[in-house]
Amino acid sequence: MVLFANFLISIAKVIHIILITYIWVIIIRALLSWIPVPSLHSFAVILFYLTEPVLRPFRRIAPPYKLGGIDISPIIVILLIIFLDSFLVKSISIYGMQLLRQQMWIF
Repeated sequence: MVLFANFLISIAKVIHIILITYIWVIIIRALLSWIPVPSLHSFAVILFYLTEPVLRPFRRIAPPYKLGGIDISPIIVILLIIFLDSFLVKSISIYGMQLLRQQMWIF
């Protein structure tokens, strides 16, 4: 049971790192969309392919042309990622810690 608890805690940490990294990828993509830099074109294309599948459904919900040309889909996705991180990842981590505490009482 100790191995499973440690596994849950480590999975929670890895998911947290992935989610935070993805938030930064979305932020960098949004900043690069405001400032066109020709030398970073290939980097911007990679960011586009990494983020577009996630941003596209939210653009259908809140299209930029209805909001005065402002694309709020990155903000919506970042808020959703923060929610997932604070709800799902922390719940997994807390559950793993509770399993460890239960095992400590046995010894």
